Order: sequence, then C-alpha cells, then structure tokens
Amino acid sequence: MKKVLMCGNEAIAEAAIIAGCRFYAGYPITPQNELPSYMSKRMPEVGGVFIQSESEISAINMVFGASLTGVRAMTSSSSPGISLKQEGISYLAACELPAVIVNIMRGGPGLGNIGPSQSDYFQAVKSGGHGDYHQIVIAPASVQEIADLTMLSFDLADKYRMPVMILGDGILGQMMAPVEFKSLKSKVKSFGKKDWILDGCKGRKPRIIRSLLLAEGELERLNLKLQKKYNEIKDKEERCEILYGDDSKVMLVAYGTPSRITRSVVEKLRKTGKKIGMLRPISLWPFPEKEFKKLAKKVKAFLVIEMNCGQMVEDVKLAIDCSKPVYFYGRSGGQVPSESEIIKEIEKIYE
Repeated sequence: MKKVLMCGNEAIAEAAIIAGCRFYAGYPITPQNELPSYMSKRMPEVGGVFIQSESEISAINMVFGASLTGVRAMTSSSSPGISLKQEGISYLAACELPAVIVNIMRGGPGLGNIGPSQSDYFQAVKSGGHGDYHQIVIAPASVQEIADLTMLSFDLADKYRMPVMILGDGILGQMMAPVEFKSLKSKVKSFGKKDWILDGCKGRKPRIIRSLLLAEGELERLNLKLQKKYNEIKDKEERCEILYGDDSKVMLVAYGTPSRITRSVVEKLRKTGKKIGMLRPISLWPFPEKEFKKLAKKVKAFLVIEMNCGQMVEDVKLAIDCSKPVYFYGRSGGQVPSESEIIKEIEKIYE
C-alpha cells in the first residue's frame, strides 16, 4: 500500500478529512501550524469549510455552530490557545455536541516556549472548563497512530455526542514519518441519522439545544444524564498498550513522546535480564484503570515518566488505590527525558 511522508500535524488533518470532517476553524500558534496550513488547502478541495478565525475563542464557538448542523467539525491549537477554548468546550459538553479538538502541547506555564511538553494533562483529563463534565482524551505516540486515532476520535465524538481531544506534543506534531491512509477509508463509521441537529423545522416540531437550564432540577437532570454516559464510556472505551505485563517487577508508565523513549529503555534492560515492562495509556480519559488494577497484583512498583512536573502520576496512584509504590521522573519547560536518565531512575527502584 502506498505510504506518504508527512509530519504528525499533516497526518491529523488528512485523517480528519478522510473521517468526514468538513468544517475546520483555528488560529495559528506554534507547534501546530502545519495542521491549519494543510486544512486551508485541502478543505476547499473536498467541499469543506476552512476558517482562520480572529481568535481561539472564535474558533471553538464556530465549531460549536457547525456541530449544531450535524457536520463533522474540528479545531486545533497549542497550550495557551487551548486554554482560551475551555469555555466553548464546556458548552459543547453541556449541549452534547460532537467535536474534535487537537492540542499539540508546548512548554508552559504562560506563553512558555515552543518546546514539546505534556503539562496540559490535568487540563485535558480533569476538564479545564467549568462544570461537571468530561471529554474523551486520546494520546497517540507515532505519526501512523496519529492518523488512526484521529479517525477513532471523530467516531467517538459522534457515538457519544461529546468533545474528544487529541493530545499530542511538539515532537509528535513536527515528526516526519511514512503514513498509510488507504485502509483508513474503510473505517469511517456512521451512527445513524442525527435526529438532534438544527437544520430547519421542515414540518417537524422545533428542536432546541441549549446549556442554560434554569427550571428547578433541570440542570441536575442533565448532569445525571451526562454522568450515566461517562460511566458507560469508562466501561467500554479504556485503551492502552502493555509490554511484558506477565513477569515485570517494575512497570514503566508513559504516553506520547516519552513512551517512545521508554519503549527503547524497556527493550535494552530486558536484554540485561531486568524484568521491566511498560503500560502506555492510549486513552487518558477514560484512564485505563482496569489494566492498572490487574498489574498492581503482579508488579512491585510503578515508575511514571512524563514531560511535566508529575500529573499523570496522580491518576496512576488512584487507579491502583496506592497499593504499590509509584515513583516519578519528568522533565519540564520543553525538555525531554533521555534514556540514560530513565535508566538511572529504574536502577534506584529496581535494586
């Protein structure tokens, strides 16, 4: 099958188009600019709409409006821009509107720098906007997986009528690799007629989609409905990859770019006889708690590796009920952990 050499940002854009995305609104910010640039060319070619909005706030609200009409819609940005979108994401969740949001993370806090980071983990998985809501969060680790999981993200958004975030980082967005798209075309799913969209009455009863609910008990009923859906998602949509889960003494935990480095460390140490494994969360929300609970019965300790000051480590502790020691090693401010640094941390724990 023919493969195309492209960067991660471009792979997201092309996979989104194959998935049926026909509306994109965004605002430039490094390191995700290849994505809107690609969309600006391709969207007109497929009969879609590309808008470079005047701000990130405008972009997310344009996606809100497009989603109301039933079209598959997407926006993208990087850390500071995603912060500006939080109110709109909360509105999407409240109105149960599907949308895909891409965050190619950069160093922070503040404007920070354009180096790769994972410091937006809390914001993504704990839902950075206001109110009791969640968004599905998907974390790819290669350019091919970026394309595959973009397809999945649009399907999950439609299936559960909610926002889905693709959480990448500056390295994954800029990384060049061969990508195969042909097989993706057969994976586009339909979840039946969208009988909730606003497309004009045409002889039917009016439909109203809103998030301002003032009647007594009305908002609580919405929250209970959402929580029921979130519990269903937790039950059905946990995703992860496990290496050497049967005999490992120390289980490394990483996602995104650090998981690529961690995988190499695991293979090197395995050759020296050390029983090291890795769990790579692919869904950050829902977090793969079931697999963590199983592993906690076997392993002696966990080591979480992140490009931040220790955020996912909290979810690992919660997933295993603090039944085993959970250690952390991370780099922040756009810095990337090296193999040698990770090996030093493992040696401290392993002995």
